Amino acid sequence: MPKVPNALEVEIAGEKAAALGNSGRKLRAALDRLRRFDASAAKRGRTSAGGENRAELIAQAGDAYWSYIVQREALGLLDNESLVAEYGIPPEVVRSIKPRLRPSR
Repeated sequence: MPKVPNALEVEIAGEKAAALGNSGRKLRAALDRLRRFDASAAKRGRTSAGGENRAELIAQAGDAYWSYIVQREALGLLDNESLVAEYGIPPEVVRSIKPRLRPSR
């Protein structure tokens, strides 16, 4: 007979799913900011605007991509190759993948 998950296991599974979803939304948001910047910069012929520059947006997207991969791998989802196509991750973001150091509080 299959094991019925207890309430704690169900709660933990829900938290894991929520964390993965949150990480995926952060990745999508970072990529959307980069795409909007690129679209705007193409119209104006600029590499920076409004205090943001493309290099910083790429770094932010690389950090979000790294975080998403770590979250997936923590859940046992090890095949990350399809993420580049699924999310439309630009090559420079893939190359920039790394955690960013954050100032201590």
